[in-house]
Amino acid sequence: MTDPSAASRPVQAVVLAGGQGSRLRPYTDDRPKPMVEIPGTGTPIIGHQLRWLAEEGVTDVVISCGHLADVLQKWLAGADLPVRVTTVVEEEPLGRGGGLKYAAAQLPHPDLPWYATNGDIWTRFSLRDMADFHTERDAVATLALARPRIPWGAVQTDGFGHITDFIEAPPSTFEINAGVYVFSPAFAGLLPTRGDHERTTFPHLARQRRLAGFPLPQGAYWRAIDTAKDLTEAAKELAAQGR
Repeated sequence: MTDPSAASRPVQAVVLAGGQGSRLRPYTDDRPKPMVEIPGTGTPIIGHQLRWLAEEGVTDVVISCGHLADVLQKWLAGADLPVRVTTVVEEEPLGRGGGLKYAAAQLPHPDLPWYATNGDIWTRFSLRDMADFHTERDAVATLALARPRIPWGAVQTDGFGHITDFIEAPPSTFEINAGVYVFSPAFAGLLPTRGDHERTTFPHLARQRRLAGFPLPQGAYWRAIDTAKDLTEAAKELAAQGR
């Protein structure tokens, strides 16, 4: 039986892979951040992302390159990719919003919705469910929301100031932008040609109640790979999960 919601789920995506990854040095001295390999996996971050997108029904991906773009393009040319990939390179920095707009112009289906993800995100959850959530709320843009673990131990206290418990690396009480998105076709036209959409387009949509937030499902894996410690932690977590 055909799923009627499948028609509104994206089959195209943009991956933002142009950052310099300065906090991941020396790993990023000779490669862009998405080309860094999580130890023990044998595959760079971008490889995991493309496989995940393909598993979620994506057939076409535009990758926005910047820092050491030729290294990423060379790897893509020699890899057995599960999706069709196009790369674009910013000749000058356009900002996050401008870079997203520049890449979106190369999507094969400008009249259809699309996913986007930051190039340093390692995650697994149902993009199909997120796309359905986006459609049900008639949103122009939907952000995945994560609750990252605080990197310090926390304490619980009672009303009298007595410490009652210690909690190692608890989840944050606040949700954050997880760097994964669903966008309706109209979203590209709302992006700035240069600048940061999170300071312009997103607040504008939020005031109109056209910006939705999709909480990551309980137990879904998510990590932003920003530092060498993130690489080490990701390797441990993935090994424990048998991935």
